[in-house]
Amino acid sequence: MSEPYDPAQLRTFLAVAQTRSFTQAAARLGVRQPTVSQHIRKLEAATGRVLVLRDTHTVSLTADGEAMIGFARAILAAHEQAARYFTGDRPHGRLRIGMADDLALTGLPAILREFRTQYPLVDLDIIVDQSGTLHRRLENDRLDVFVGKRPPGEHTGKLVKRDRLVWVGTENTRIDRSRPLPLVVYPNPSLSRDAMRAALDRAGIAYRSACICRGVNGLIAAVAAGVGISAMAASLVPLQLAALGPRHKLPELGHIDLVLLTNPRTEERPAVRALADAVLAAGPARLATA
Repeated sequence: MSEPYDPAQLRTFLAVAQTRSFTQAAARLGVRQPTVSQHIRKLEAATGRVLVLRDTHTVSLTADGEAMIGFARAILAAHEQAARYFTGDRPHGRLRIGMADDLALTGLPAILREFRTQYPLVDLDIIVDQSGTLHRRLENDRLDVFVGKRPPGEHTGKLVKRDRLVWVGTENTRIDRSRPLPLVVYPNPSLSRDAMRAALDRAGIAYRSACICRGVNGLIAAVAAGVGISAMAASLVPLQLAALGPRHKLPELGHIDLVLLTNPRTEERPAVRALADAVLAAGPARLATA
């Protein structure tokens, strides 16, 4: 090694490794894409190895890049532990967390459990609800951290992952075009409900709300029972349901962004920063259905 590894470059490398995209890594870190490219070049110069392979369509890691993931995490963890030790600024106090309802089916609860083990002086108050409702709680200073979906066209927050929004039903779902399409939806405000209605309106397909569910378990049960169809992020579709394919001839729903938002009034608190770092470091793979 000709020079020490810069923590900023290591964080950038991990963001690229987790998203497999320079663009998404830049969005997650809140920097410009040229900065991401520069950090990767400098890190490769420091190691003397090629870590990332990039062409016009894909980003992949070399064998050395895969090895660097573990080293980068260990170096950053040691760096953060040293900073906490010498500054004496240890996370503590009450932390209000808003978690989108369907994320309860992912690895996020395990991430929070690991965080609580690492920071025993932090008391977690967790609120599970729909993303739209949680957005309002954050705006009204009733949350410190929100992990969930953001409305299309908005660019606030740190991007955790971008996912396709897909229609869901069962393996036996059949679409009857002679009748309004029965939808299983969340109450307003609901991003998936808005996306379904907008797509069907554009396609000129009639629909009706067959069931309104306050939580993801109710939605899954209603769709599995054949009450109607609904929409979910592709990585969150549970085993009881199936993504509906081309044979159903339903309009595209676009994508959904899973983001982490912090309260501007409390985001500089050590506990808030520590939790944000823990969620972003876990990567998108742990935010899929467990």
